Amino acid sequence: MAAEQFQALRTYLNSQVLGQTEFTESLLIAVLADGHLLVEGPPGLAKTRAVNALAQGIEGSFHRVQFTPDLLPADLTGTDIFRPEQGTFEFQQGPLFHHVILADEINRAPAKVQSALLEAMAERQITVGQKSYPLPELFMVLATQNPLEQEGTYPLPEAQLDRFLMHINIDYPNAATELDILRLTRGEELHGSETMLQPLKQADLFAARKAVLEIYMDEAVENYLVQLVIATRTAAAYSDDLGRWLSYGASPRATIALDRCARARAWLDGRDFVTPEDIQAVFPNVLRHRIILSYQAEADGITADAVLQKILSLVPAP
Repeated sequence: MAAEQFQALRTYLNSQVLGQTEFTESLLIAVLADGHLLVEGPPGLAKTRAVNALAQGIEGSFHRVQFTPDLLPADLTGTDIFRPEQGTFEFQQGPLFHHVILADEINRAPAKVQSALLEAMAERQITVGQKSYPLPELFMVLATQNPLEQEGTYPLPEAQLDRFLMHINIDYPNAATELDILRLTRGEELHGSETMLQPLKQADLFAARKAVLEIYMDEAVENYLVQLVIATRTAAAYSDDLGRWLSYGASPRATIALDRCARARAWLDGRDFVTPEDIQAVFPNVLRHRIILSYQAEADGITADAVLQKILSLVPAP
């Protein structure tokens, strides 16, 4: 039953966000793997629309926060409000107490705001004064970054980047998809367009997450997964080029994320076992933001994606 509901949700997302099937699949994988998502792409590629559609397809509340340099931690967490009639302070919840949070242009907020968001992402709680407040069991941060303009931005610290399950890069659609987008914005019905009538209940979502964790992974496939992550830390053993290009590899959190995402992809495809292809498909998105390139790589114009593809080609699959 849960599998059918997720397929309906996938169809709905693809009907609302045209030409971004990898992006919409990553949204569903993040939901199933109980993780946060960082999305990077130029303006106007329906990043906000996709997150809004996901929130409508899941039973829960949605809130969008526009990150700006003057944003304060209390604008996210909430604050204590003084009630003079009672002579006491009462906590007023902020946007982080919603189920799905869109952190728009996350890299435009200063360090204190990032610190408050990091606590929410890592600990599933927020702290105001001397008291901590738990966040909802269903809690997802879907953050966006604009790669075109860096003026007035604050690079995300590595510790916060590591808390994102995946980092997705999206690009402009092709001509045929652009035509469909044009027709959709005019209100025309497209072939195969669907309307999501029944949101996915949270109980069914949690049941699906449990089913994902029970997906079978052979020991050989498991070892392959681990070796891919280890290769980012011992790059020189695989290739002199990799040794020059990589300064720091991925943490064990990457191994956990890769495992969860590969299982979620297998489950979405209707299988009860993980294949090496599942791991290879999610590997770039899971590792893209977790490795640190050397100055030599940057000088040579080598990207993180090129490094990860090199690792995939050198680590033998079972």
